[in-house]
Amino acid sequence: MTLAVRPNSTAARDVRSQLHPYTNPVAHEAQGPQIITRGDGVWVEDEDGKRYIEGLAGLWCTALGFSAEDRLARAAYDQMKALPFYHPFGHKAHVPGITLAERLLDMAPVPMSKVFFCSSGSEANDTALKLIRFYNNALGRPEKKKVISRVKAYHGVTLATASLTGLPFNHRDFDLPIPGVLHTTCPHHYRFAAPDETEEDFATRCADDLEAMIQAEGPDTIAAFFAEPVMGAGGVIVPPPTYFEKIQAVLRRHDILFVADEVICGFGRTGNPWGCQTFGLEPDMITVAKQMSSGYMPISALLLNEKIYAAVRDNAGRIGMLGHGYTYGGHPVSCAVALEALAIYAERDLFTHAATVGPHLQARLRTLADHPLVGEVRGVGLIAGVEIARDKANRQPFDPSQGAGLALGRFLHKHGVITRVIGETMAFSPPLIISMAEIDTMVDRVASALDDTLAWCRAEGLL
Repeated sequence: MTLAVRPNSTAARDVRSQLHPYTNPVAHEAQGPQIITRGDGVWVEDEDGKRYIEGLAGLWCTALGFSAEDRLARAAYDQMKALPFYHPFGHKAHVPGITLAERLLDMAPVPMSKVFFCSSGSEANDTALKLIRFYNNALGRPEKKKVISRVKAYHGVTLATASLTGLPFNHRDFDLPIPGVLHTTCPHHYRFAAPDETEEDFATRCADDLEAMIQAEGPDTIAAFFAEPVMGAGGVIVPPPTYFEKIQAVLRRHDILFVADEVICGFGRTGNPWGCQTFGLEPDMITVAKQMSSGYMPISALLLNEKIYAAVRDNAGRIGMLGHGYTYGGHPVSCAVALEALAIYAERDLFTHAATVGPHLQARLRTLADHPLVGEVRGVGLIAGVEIARDKANRQPFDPSQGAGLALGRFLHKHGVITRVIGETMAFSPPLIISMAEIDTMVDRVASALDDTLAWCRAEGLL
């Protein structure tokens, strides 16, 4: 194997030993990894000493940034010393898990009854899918099992949750989606609206499409609808006005459960503690992860309302147990760290800070709208997307094979910004601690990367 890195370097060791997620392994063997060695606030540094502003909070998760948070380290250490591991199986419990469950129920945007702990967003959404089946069997509705997600949704990478995810790379050659998972219209007005269709008219059409799908499949076969308040990994897609109001009316009409995937949006990201509050959602279940511990320890949770809990409880009582659980779900160290992270958020009023600087991020990114490459700038709070287009006037994207998105990623790296370019959309979800001055620095660097990408596109004859 020929490497572009020194044969005995750390990068070469990585290429020899790891299979990386969301990475082209052929390209990885040729170029090796970027190795991050330390962090400081919203900044990270690679092994060559180059500093980058981290525009995606790692993977949408590191609310407190990348400095050492002594309180979180101490919470982990103290819990390790007191009880390094225990589980909630078979009537067992531990205080960090009990306290965190109480805290989440107190914080919930709508009344919730119980919390089920997992280790990742994928596990939380997978658990929701399993309990939806269990719930409908408990109610004597064995045919009511299909679930509806949306094109460009992201809900995880297990067999079931990758099926809910509405992105081609998550399906291709994995033989997905599995039967019983459907995808309705993506609520992206810029990309999918008809000419001259207003945002509210488009929202009505999305709801009508959902209604038509339900009728075609049979309302008695549809169990649940999954949605992120803002679609993250699908390209930071903000729903148009009245969208969720109309969607929820359809769900209520047909007794279809609503699962709000707050894995990215929860804990301050959209300018409120919950995305549900930002968009007026009233779900039956909520999944959370990522910022619950600032990404410092793996932990996630499913919150379920009393209606679902009561049916699950009674059915599990008849069977003899609830046959579901994860070894590391509700790990005491993860629970302790999450509790301390939530305490820090409250003491530092971090959600208010995020709501204050979020409009500045949106305003600064919108200054890029006049750039020849920028087709749309969208977002809310501290989450945003900037989509490039080959033909702005006609909203015509680049063909992925032309490599414009890849080139943009390279130029962002050159200018010291780490984020994800999803197709042709730059995604932004910086740590909640980011300052207005740091937002300015990031956007100035993004503008330089866009200029370089424009020059590259012209040199390649793409414009």
